[in-house]
Amino acid sequence: MRVCWQDIRGDMVKIFSTKDKNFQDEFNELLERGAMDIDGVTSIVKGLLDDIKKDGNQALKEHIGKFDRWSPSFDEELQVSLSSMEEAYNNIDPTLRDALHLAYDRIENYHQKLMPKSWFDFEKNGSMLGQKVTAVDLAGLYIPGGKAAYPSSLLMNAIPAIVAGVEEIVVCTPAPDNELNELLLAACHLCRVTKVFKVGGASAIGAMAYGTETIPKVDVITGPGNIFVATAKKLVYGDVNIDMIAGPSEIGILADSTARADYLAIDLLSQAEHDEMASSILITTDKSLASKVSNKIEEFLGKLSREEIARKSIKERGAIIITQTMDEAIELMNQIAPEHLEIVTSNPMELLSKVKHAGAIFLGEYTPEPIGDYIAGPNHTLPTGGTAKFYSPLSVDHFLKKSSIISMTKEGLEEIGEACALIANTEGLTAHEESVRIRLSTNPTPKI
Repeated sequence: MRVCWQDIRGDMVKIFSTKDKNFQDEFNELLERGAMDIDGVTSIVKGLLDDIKKDGNQALKEHIGKFDRWSPSFDEELQVSLSSMEEAYNNIDPTLRDALHLAYDRIENYHQKLMPKSWFDFEKNGSMLGQKVTAVDLAGLYIPGGKAAYPSSLLMNAIPAIVAGVEEIVVCTPAPDNELNELLLAACHLCRVTKVFKVGGASAIGAMAYGTETIPKVDVITGPGNIFVATAKKLVYGDVNIDMIAGPSEIGILADSTARADYLAIDLLSQAEHDEMASSILITTDKSLASKVSNKIEEFLGKLSREEIARKSIKERGAIIITQTMDEAIELMNQIAPEHLEIVTSNPMELLSKVKHAGAIFLGEYTPEPIGDYIAGPNHTLPTGGTAKFYSPLSVDHFLKKSSIISMTKEGLEEIGEACALIANTEGLTAHEESVRIRLSTNPTPKI
């Protein structure tokens, strides 16, 4: 039976076609999905950061009382004790503990493969060039704890730092009403993190960026958060390094007629249940599949523990786009540059080379996005809102510095020194020029 376009418009998820007259307007809205009103909260966040920079612990105490509804007495209450983390680890269900260990091992193994090496290259004249790779001294990890606690985020941020060789890891996480998620504490113990502080939001970013009497200043801050956290990270960049400015979670799916509607629907909802601002986008060449997925979304929604959040997300920020060809679908997805991209087609590998922009790519119907969130191995801290066009996933690289190595012999300098001096002379930098010429055996009469 021929499926008419009018028959597949649903109230739950927006469905539109590249044939629509207003398609470009609809699509442009999707491209703006990652826009955050950073300007609107900048003055608030700057005020919080200035407080931390000026008053340290006292400002932290006031911020925690205001935002998390408890007042710590420093230092004993702000920092989580090692015994409480160990106790949380020992108290979790053994099966869950085994799952955490499996996730740890897989994440560690993957990131070990990403670890760059120092290298040295010797030229025939004895000169040597190279690169020295070293870890930062202190890394600060921000782990959200608002609407939900995410122990998986601790694993994904801590393990690359550990593999990179970071000497000390500092974790900040909010503790509303002075309560912390036990599984998060267990994950901290598993990762051998010794400094965990009960502070969240922009205040935590400021504390790690500038240091307080209790929380040390770090070299790099990583980890996701809300718009206040994202804004704070943007403002402290330069005082410390950061991983990226991340927005709401998102998924893009490319599918053809071979895909199962129930698989696609639940995968779209796996992102929608994160946050009302999350985006879930399916692009397919099959009109009938679009209709089936829309129906399945409605069927699954009533069964979700976070139904209200998922329903709002999928209705306001979800979309199904019908294209004429798969090449057209890929072109649109490259413009979207999604955080997570599933390719659910008869031969996903054929399409992989055409994908230019995506944070993480999941190939085939048995590779749902959540497997990457928790246990596959690659990092789940990914660029959002189209920033996959220029950002990469969190990795060991975010915790490393690279120093260039140069060692010239006399013969090596003789070979290239004259060219170097000439360029310096052209730029009018006399000391640069003479610094080279004074070492050359053909050195003319010094100019200085």
